[in-house]
Amino acid sequence: MINRRTVLSGALVSGLALCSAGSLAWAQAPAPYEPNQEMIDAAKKEGVVVWYTATDVQVAEKVGSAFEAKYPGIKVQVERSGAERVFQRISQEYGAGIHKADVVETSDAVHFILFKRQGWLQPAVPAEVAKSWPAETKDPDGFFAAYRAHLSVIGYNTNQVKKEEAPKSHADLLDPKWRNRLVKAHPGYSGTIMTGTHALSEALGWDYFEKLAKQRVMQVQSSTEPPKKLAQGERSVMADGNEYNMFMLKETGVPVEVVYATEGTPIAIGHAGIMKNPAHPNAAKLFYAFMFAQETQQLISDVGGLRSFHPQVKEKEGRTPLSQIKVLYSDPNKLEPMIEDIKKKYELTFGT
Repeated sequence: MINRRTVLSGALVSGLALCSAGSLAWAQAPAPYEPNQEMIDAAKKEGVVVWYTATDVQVAEKVGSAFEAKYPGIKVQVERSGAERVFQRISQEYGAGIHKADVVETSDAVHFILFKRQGWLQPAVPAEVAKSWPAETKDPDGFFAAYRAHLSVIGYNTNQVKKEEAPKSHADLLDPKWRNRLVKAHPGYSGTIMTGTHALSEALGWDYFEKLAKQRVMQVQSSTEPPKKLAQGERSVMADGNEYNMFMLKETGVPVEVVYATEGTPIAIGHAGIMKNPAHPNAAKLFYAFMFAQETQQLISDVGGLRSFHPQVKEKEGRTPLSQIKVLYSDPNKLEPMIEDIKKKYELTFGT
């Protein structure tokens, strides 16, 4: 039987299994850890944990607030940006010997291959990850694990588009009736869209994007933005964007609807890890363990609409199970050498 855990694990089989291939011989993964009073007391003395994240700021701040409520006296400094911007910032800071970030999370699996290769991550394995996460969803050397997953979906404003007229496939977006009515995000900013662009180019060919560019598409940066453009009525249909933002909007009464394309829907995996030289080492380990705890994973599912790898997390009723969606995977090892080429081709194709 195909279930949620099977589908999520399958997304990482090729990527995580190959992360160690060709890399340095790493030491055995450290023993799993549980937060204890000594760690909590030390973290309170540090007083803050700095979290670089690509998760939508509303969701990230709710996670931060939940941590602060559980551990009074420790502030979570949420530094939210698109995945590619987070990667650039980490690269620039570590290149200059600056170690501001304690914990990092992005939606581009390639980043963690590179972070590990550069020696910028500290191995750490929360007990919950060791116990509950499938092997394919965590680095075998303990440098990172899959914090979340989400889809990059087509969507539409139900006040502007009737259900029977809404696109059902990526090919449908090329219909002339959608000219000047589409919005999409940019792979040069968003890791979700970089992953999705690669997956769609593999499935449909680059000529799909060349045809889509002729539709006079509104171009935004983050994958969190297209759903908001639909909600505001600025565009009728989004060619890509976060599934979880669509869930959050729809469940608060905003007239938007998700479409799972017949050709398949790209999935993005958000990994997380502790930086090698965190300014707040105890707060970093405490927060990192909190990210994978069942209550936090249930929170990001309930509030944020993110897909969790925790086997005890239950998805809200009314959301389509992953087992019923045709999912398109992107192999991060194959994508890595193609990133700059994809950015350049995209900019030439869309003129932005």
